[in-house]
Amino acid sequence: MEGNLSSLGFIPLLPLAGALVLGLMHLATCRGRLISERIYALVGCIGPILSFLLAVNVFFALQALPAQSRFLSHQAFTWFSVGELTISMGFLADPLSVLMLLFVTLVGSLIHVYSIGYMAGDPAFGKFFSYLNLFLGSMLILVLGDGPLVMFVGWEGVGLCSYLLISYYSEDRGNVVAGNKAFIVNRIGDFGFVLGMSFLFWGIGAEGFDYLSLKANAHLLAPTLGITVCLLLFVGATGKSAQIPLYVWLPDAMAGPTPVSALIHAATMVTAGVYMVARFSFLYAQVEVAGLVVAWIGIMTALLGAIFGMFQNDIKKILAYSTVSQLGYMFAGVGVAAYSAGIFHVFTHAFFKALLFLGAGSVILALHHRQDIWQMGGLKNKLPITYWTMLIGALALAGCPPFSGFFSKDEILYSALAGGHTGIWAIGVLVAGMTAYYTFRLIFVVFHGQPRDREVYDHAHESPKVMTLPLIVLAVGALFAGFLNLPAIFGGHQQVSHWLAPSLTEVHPHGSMATEVLAIGGSVLAFVVGISIAYRRFAGGAEQPVFTGFRKFAYHKFYVDELYDTVLVRPYRFVGQAVQRVIEPYVTDGPVRAAAWLYRMAGLAFKVIQVGYVRVYAIYMVIGLSVMSLVLSQSLNF
Repeated sequence: MEGNLSSLGFIPLLPLAGALVLGLMHLATCRGRLISERIYALVGCIGPILSFLLAVNVFFALQALPAQSRFLSHQAFTWFSVGELTISMGFLADPLSVLMLLFVTLVGSLIHVYSIGYMAGDPAFGKFFSYLNLFLGSMLILVLGDGPLVMFVGWEGVGLCSYLLISYYSEDRGNVVAGNKAFIVNRIGDFGFVLGMSFLFWGIGAEGFDYLSLKANAHLLAPTLGITVCLLLFVGATGKSAQIPLYVWLPDAMAGPTPVSALIHAATMVTAGVYMVARFSFLYAQVEVAGLVVAWIGIMTALLGAIFGMFQNDIKKILAYSTVSQLGYMFAGVGVAAYSAGIFHVFTHAFFKALLFLGAGSVILALHHRQDIWQMGGLKNKLPITYWTMLIGALALAGCPPFSGFFSKDEILYSALAGGHTGIWAIGVLVAGMTAYYTFRLIFVVFHGQPRDREVYDHAHESPKVMTLPLIVLAVGALFAGFLNLPAIFGGHQQVSHWLAPSLTEVHPHGSMATEVLAIGGSVLAFVVGISIAYRRFAGGAEQPVFTGFRKFAYHKFYVDELYDTVLVRPYRFVGQAVQRVIEPYVTDGPVRAAAWLYRMAGLAFKVIQVGYVRVYAIYMVIGLSVMSLVLSQSLNF
């Protein structure tokens, strides 16, 4: 049964309209009309907040329907029509999209409010909020689209906005390079996504291009074509969600303002790939090989991100590699067909990772934009709200029970173990311990011990309420969100998994009580070991270490960026320069230039006889008439 809800179209429309209005206001400011930051802030925040309220309304409308009939749609307008083919700009609200809507709009709204304080005094305050609104609107189109084509509009929209926001401080060339890197790497992934959609439509698209039609006809897809489609779609996910080998753009995205880091890394762009795989669960569930590829690439990315995060000094880059690692967990979950577990980790991650990034922004602002953790220390008493909220986020990220990250991470590890994927489970437990280590390395170095820069420390102070209030709200989510999917072993009923069931084609492993206890015990042991090592090394104060051997290799991120530069970027640049200097001027433009040269020479030749005097032209006429008379007389035999 499918209903209709016209308010669906307003959810992405409100922030998009806000982006347009803010952009026009910024243009007016550039022309000399002064507009208060308060007006910018009001216009910038009202769209996301109203979208959140509409999302809550959609949630209750959906909840009122029977479980298997929770599908509400709205066809906004006809996008294009070619012959018998008609594609509409349609929006679909089902349990999966509504869950995404709720936390994307909530976390997005909190980041907008936080940005009021963080970006205060910025000369392009209005432009920044315009980009944020555009980013959020694009993400909402991606989530709400009723088919891959509409999803792709939002998919490309968030890619464009990531470029605009990462390179926001464009006066620094490094920021522009980081934005370009994100844009180019995502285009590589998007090429795979487009190919995957093309093969999918070729195989089963004759009956319709929306998700419901594709799901109903998924059995028509030949096995070989099914594997091809799933792997190509996953290529798109590796770009957008920073998985091996296309993860290299995400740490460089730290070049943007800290609220941008929180928006990109927590609830929006980087989770799009996980959402896409879960949305196509009806394909991945019947192509087990593709699911295993997704799971193994995900867990290896989780391991790689954790290794890098253990040795970074920049507070934002530690959290960036943590995001890469946690995204790997999510893909491991959806790869072993535990789609609800993967999406639940997306949900909890949005709270604690946004909290940690915004907390890092509070620290950075207090220390006059220093980001090296080894220039910090002893900030616990100077920034009490930031410290306690970040501690909650750190415990959730590290997987400490009963914080939210423990329940969502444990659900993924349990699903892998119960499904017979012992290797994935073992690596996942190892990564959990590493996560606890580098997370509390950050907490201990930044907030405990003695100040490493006394002058900066003395001037540090807590952030304004407009920044600390979102931290408190996110801390509540990081603490309690896990209870929404409490497993039976803890007396819960896994409400999130049951809510998502109508949207997902899930395979539920039949694990024993002993398997579940082993999974929980492994997670808790990893957390305890990781935090214990971090406590012994850093809690009492520590100086910046000098890395050698493997640690130096890991600090430089295995020199993957340098490898890509040598193997891919430089040869491509060399070819581009050869085309610019040889092919274009002498091959492509050669005939054009030759034709232009001939016309120019002909013009110069005729220019000799074009002197501009009437008497000369009269002589030319006499000579011409004489020649014509001579020719006529000869031809007529006069």
